[in-house]
Amino acid sequence: MRIVVFTHSLRSCWNHGNAHFLRGTLRELIALGHDVAVHEPAGAWSLANLVADHGEAGAAASLGPYPELSSRIDPPGFDPAEALDGADLVLVHEWNEPALVARIGALRKAGGRFTLLFHDTHHRAVSEPAAMRAYDLSGYDGVLAFGETLAAVYRGWGWGSCVFVWHEAADTRLFRPPAQETGRAGLVWIGNWGDGERSAELESFLFRPARDAGLSLDVWGVRYPDEARAALDRYGARYRGWLPNARAPEVFARHLATIHVPRRFYVEALPGIPTIRVFEALACGIPLVSAPWRDSEGLFTPGRDFLMAGDEAAMGRHLRALRDDPALRAEIAAHGLATIRARHTCAHRAAELMAVAERLAGPLSLKAAG
Repeated sequence: MRIVVFTHSLRSCWNHGNAHFLRGTLRELIALGHDVAVHEPAGAWSLANLVADHGEAGAAASLGPYPELSSRIDPPGFDPAEALDGADLVLVHEWNEPALVARIGALRKAGGRFTLLFHDTHHRAVSEPAAMRAYDLSGYDGVLAFGETLAAVYRGWGWGSCVFVWHEAADTRLFRPPAQETGRAGLVWIGNWGDGERSAELESFLFRPARDAGLSLDVWGVRYPDEARAALDRYGARYRGWLPNARAPEVFARHLATIHVPRRFYVEALPGIPTIRVFEALACGIPLVSAPWRDSEGLFTPGRDFLMAGDEAAMGRHLRALRDDPALRAEIAAHGLATIRARHTCAHRAAELMAVAERLAGPLSLKAAG
């Protein structure tokens, strides 16, 4: 099967976490024998920021662990017609320019013999609905939404049974427990500061509880302005800067536990959609404690896969318990890891994608090449 993907960036996951999931899922599809071609636009903001901060070496460090993956950089005004020649399945990510989204849909309507899916992994359908409704999806066969609450928005827009929930997941070829345990100490948080939409939550559920529990805290990520770094200094946390995603497993392996602090918008408007860091952390066998979010789709078993803290005091209690109880750490880590391996790997999502394609197009031409 020939699969063509139009993404924002495969090479860079600078503030673009969907690249983690895309890389893992595409290499699962390649391992199944499918022919995969990836296109990304010239000047993509994620790659531009990564190169500005870390040069071409930063881009190389990001994609280096995926030797089977590559992408074509398309110039402005690119005509996708040639790229779609012979395609069986086409995925178009929501960060593409509306003109390209519309052009691909027009080619499908004009007789393109491929199944065409729009892949939405952001909250703009809720936070900026007018901007998302401006996309011309009239030629698309279906929508992949990364959570049920987002899928419900598309159903309200008339997509009915042609919108499919496609959660992110862990690339377990890369994210796995260390082959041999070494010393672990303190807490780690891997995440971006962003626009301050969770700065209060980070103080309440990360910085203060870590300090009060006497646990060192290492923080990795991008978009940390001066005031954010000053806050880290006040609490004695160490800012480590940008981390190539492929190095996250080795960082998790050095720490006792990690924390999930969801962005406020997802807690309030799009419940049930965790960041990909939850999947990746659990896949690495590190105990995780989460600030409140509603697992409305039953992806996990809170209290067994990870600990849920309803408030700052509860977060402190959980951190002290993990600090003092190796058996608890082992139990939480093992249960979370088992859940990922049973339900939430990129291999699972590759199979789900094939099932969607078969439902929309029928079994013809859906077998892997070769």
